[in-house]
Amino acid sequence: MSYTDRFNIIRTEVPSNVKIVAVSKTKPASSVEELYRNTGHKMFGENKAQELNAKHGVLPMDIEWHFIGHLQTNKIKYIAPYVALIQSVDSFKLLAELNKEAIKCNRVIPCLLQFHIASEEAKFGFSFDEVRQMLEDKLYQQLLNVSITGVMGMATFTDNTRQISSEFKTLFTYFADIKSNYFPLKHDFREVSMGMTDDYKIAIAEGSTIIRVGSGIFGGR
Repeated sequence: MSYTDRFNIIRTEVPSNVKIVAVSKTKPASSVEELYRNTGHKMFGENKAQELNAKHGVLPMDIEWHFIGHLQTNKIKYIAPYVALIQSVDSFKLLAELNKEAIKCNRVIPCLLQFHIASEEAKFGFSFDEVRQMLEDKLYQQLLNVSITGVMGMATFTDNTRQISSEFKTLFTYFADIKSNYFPLKHDFREVSMGMTDDYKIAIAEGSTIIRVGSGIFGGR
């Protein structure tokens, strides 16, 4: 089955209000272009800054690139001029460095706060208390060139659908609390990025607005 066929099947299963990020990591730029040309889809995700930068340089300029991986501060400069959304802000240090690079580029970079909702310790992300402390800190309030537009999280890699559902429910609760208490008038604080190839249907049921699908479209790495 082609990339186009897989994508079109997923698109029929996903509500129109849910965005699909086609995760093209490790796949060549030609694979991205094939899907782009055949479907008109423009939202793609990468988890390595240099790979993203290489693809950005050779692919159509109207592609909306999302960065979804753990971002090292010394790699921000590669993607800051054009990245559409950084989904994986997992520390204040990273947010502050993003702000510095955004100033150099004369732009405001949209970001999602990544929460640690899984049982696996290896996954990155804030705790809920860490985010509340950060949002109340005057240092955060001075960061005018980054814009927090929602939250992101990854569920535990497990066959236990109840656990996955519970973790996604937790993330949506965090989103609702932060929206109510810190961004009640910020209309673009509206994204809940959760759900990947194996669990996006559960995520959508729990309120996801963005799903990140890689192998379900492009096949295994």
